[in-house]
Amino acid sequence: MKKRDFITDDILSKIYQNKYRAGEKIPTERELAHHYEVSRYTIREALKKLTNIGCIKVIQGSGVFVNEIKYKSPLIYNSLTEKKFKDIQSKIIYLKKITPDNNLEKIFDINGEQTTLWEYKRVRIVDYQKVQIETTTLPYSYFPDLNEDEVKKSIHDYVQQCDYKISHFITTYSAVNVNKEDANLLNCKKGSAAMKIINRGILQNGKVFEYSEIINLDYSVSYFTPFNPDSHKYRMN
Repeated sequence: MKKRDFITDDILSKIYQNKYRAGEKIPTERELAHHYEVSRYTIREALKKLTNIGCIKVIQGSGVFVNEIKYKSPLIYNSLTEKKFKDIQSKIIYLKKITPDNNLEKIFDINGEQTTLWEYKRVRIVDYQKVQIETTTLPYSYFPDLNEDEVKKSIHDYVQQCDYKISHFITTYSAVNVNKEDANLLNCKKGSAAMKIINRGILQNGKVFEYSEIINLDYSVSYFTPFNPDSHKYRMN
């Protein structure tokens, strides 16, 4: 693990341990550099990451303070959410209407109805590097005006602009090796290690509005997970 990432995770841990509380000032760059025995540049990089994911805020002339954001989501950050949307570009491979197969009918609870889905494929680019391929399906009836300009931006922002209320996501992770087709899109070697992320987006009305399959290079993620004593006891039996 890079020193910057270790320091980021350690400060996050101290925030969740309530050593650094919301609204309170954390130690200065100089103090942190001395504590972790690294350069102030490394500390600045760690603080930049914490700022990007919204855990801290820098007030010029006053210092660095903890934001009140924890516990709102079990996801603290991942390789993309630590970046601002303006720092992420999308290259659209295609946007098209499709007829759902049996799996998609089950996912979207279509029940044999005649319906159409949107499907798009895009490559996500961060710091001029292609890091992610995303293939996503959405109900056409929910988003009849979807277009490539919207797909290039935040699709979840678009969903909310359409007056839908997003409730939560169900996400599954598995380690994979990049196939030849995806390697060509990502400009990497076939067989490179990657993370496959399968994601379902759920609206507040209980309907699935999004199904995504994502291949991500150099993926990392941090979660806040409350201890579940009932689950622990069940696993012990």
